Amino acid sequence: MSLFRPARWLPGGHSQTLFSVLFRRAPRLQRRRERLTLSDGDFLDLDWYGPDSPDAPLVILLHGLTGSSSSLYILGQQRALAAQGWPSVAVNWRGCSGEPNQRARSYHSGASEDLAEVVAYLSQQQPERTLAAVGYSLGGNVLLKYLGETGSDCRLRAAAAISVPFRLDQCADRIRQGFSRVYQTRFLRDLLAYTRNKQRLFAHQGLHAEHARLSAIGSLEGMDSFWDFDHRVTAPLHGFASAEDYYRRCSSRYFLSAIRVPTLIIQALDDPFVFPHTVPELAELAPGTEMELYPKGGHVGFIEGPPWRPSYYLERRMPEWLDTVLSGRT
Repeated sequence: MSLFRPARWLPGGHSQTLFSVLFRRAPRLQRRRERLTLSDGDFLDLDWYGPDSPDAPLVILLHGLTGSSSSLYILGQQRALAAQGWPSVAVNWRGCSGEPNQRARSYHSGASEDLAEVVAYLSQQQPERTLAAVGYSLGGNVLLKYLGETGSDCRLRAAAAISVPFRLDQCADRIRQGFSRVYQTRFLRDLLAYTRNKQRLFAHQGLHAEHARLSAIGSLEGMDSFWDFDHRVTAPLHGFASAEDYYRRCSSRYFLSAIRVPTLIIQALDDPFVFPHTVPELAELAPGTEMELYPKGGHVGFIEGPPWRPSYYLERRMPEWLDTVLSGRT
């Protein structure tokens, strides 16, 4: 097994988390965009990259909160998979591709029904293709929930989840402590700005029913935590009774034992979004699930190498692990 060796010059979870965001150049990829119409009339944009190799597995990539297919970890992973000769498709959750989605609802940490539609579509379009998926942060939570919900009927052959908020309630508490409040402020700013923009757009476009649903949530002022936002926005727009109900029904930790697909979880104990006690015990994992739990690595960081040539563990580990699992090697 290829192990992560954290860069010594990035000593803490925050530095591992922020380095790529602040200093990494975005890989330039010539991708093909496809729009998938969902069963409720909304859409997801899918960004394809890699060789058109019919015998190679196809890897579905799922980004995190307020991210997109243009997030650096998605672009880097698509490039790394292509170097192995594998195509990939990066899913933009509803409203994350640069164009607002067409429903009052959006995406959230338990939106496994949207992932199910993506998997069903890809399975129908390429029935002979082996499918795998990698989810990051929110995308990892959605993926693990989906794996548990589908159990033995899952159409994926392998899956990996990185920096997962296994208990959404506990992570909502963690991110409002210490320096992590900086991340909370940024996330809330982006989420609220997007919601307000949709309200204006729906009014301008004459989407009266959807505008009424958004307006029914009331004022967007005075929200300073995820508990506030999820109680006043996420829950009512997505059919949950409260933030607590949403967290309970969508936290992936409650679905882990039902997973029947070979699965890898990569997590760091210094993740500034996740308490160490939020990480599940090994006894909670299904027999086919592996966990790499590191003392350091931050949140979707896992950076190695010297400062003049940093490298990204996830981008070498994902192709390596997926190839091992899907080829049947041990």
